[in-house]
Amino acid sequence: MSDLLIQAQGLHTYYGASHILRGIDFCVARGETIGLMGRNGMGKSTLLKSVMGLVKPRAGTVNIMGQDQTGGAPYDIARLGLAYVPEGRGIFGNLSVKENLIMSERAGTRGQRDWTYERVLETFPRLQERLSHGGQQLSGGEQQMLTIGRALMTNPDVLILDEATEGLAPLIAREIWSICDLIRASGISSVIVDKNWKHVTRISNRNVILVKGQVVFDGTSAELLKTPDLLQQYLGV
Repeated sequence: MSDLLIQAQGLHTYYGASHILRGIDFCVARGETIGLMGRNGMGKSTLLKSVMGLVKPRAGTVNIMGQDQTGGAPYDIARLGLAYVPEGRGIFGNLSVKENLIMSERAGTRGQRDWTYERVLETFPRLQERLSHGGQQLSGGEQQMLTIGRALMTNPDVLILDEATEGLAPLIAREIWSICDLIRASGISSVIVDKNWKHVTRISNRNVILVKGQVVFDGTSAELLKTPDLLQQYLGV
């Protein structure tokens, strides 16, 4: 089995006449944690949606687990071991916390069941206290925990987090970063989009920066932190 779980090459993605992704190459290896960075509107979410099949690229290829999934359906891509936590979270507000979790429970692509209902509740004790609450009754931080927990219940090979801590109180954000550390330690590959580059680079093996739909940096956290001019230019820090 290839170590490359995601391999996208030459992606060109449009929204109508707007050319968003301009020939992007992007890959995720087994066990790798990637920080996907860039200012707003640079194509980060569009890249993730193109990988997940939510947006169809006009050119280029997307291989998932060695299979050509260019233009594939999101549910087929999810079955290959990808779990996606979208910006906006996407929980089912009319279902309880317990129902949101149980409905996604399944073994992973290799039959693994490392993330059980019980383990998710141990990891997110706030959810344990709110099992009967509807999704719409939760705070923003609790909704994010629920969405991550629901994704983990699929026992994915790759977990994609779009805007992992956006809009969350600092204390809740720290909890989410701790969970990201735990996910990395468990061996699950992950792609993390977040504006807090300091937290991202603490846990990522590799970082990719997008500017106007193109990759302008692809390297390790150590390499990125050695280039403060690049951080200032592309991330505005």
